[in-house]
Amino acid sequence: MTCDGDHCLTCGDVAVPVRIRELLPDGLAVTDTGHGEEIVSVALVSVAVGDTILVHAGEAIAVVTEVTP
Repeated sequence: MTCDGDHCLTCGDVAVPVRIRELLPDGLAVTDTGHGEEIVSVALVSVAVGDTILVHAGEAIAVVTEVTP
């Protein structure tokens, strides 16, 4: 897990797009944040390895179908 200071990238005040690298038991997934890996909950969404998800407070809240730069 990569943290910046005292918090993790995906625990900030905004939803962050990350890519799923590996699905784990118990509704968790290893994600690539672009700055390292974080384990997040994917219990609320249906996902697969390679999907891009929006994560807020360590919880996946949506699957991204198109990323706009």
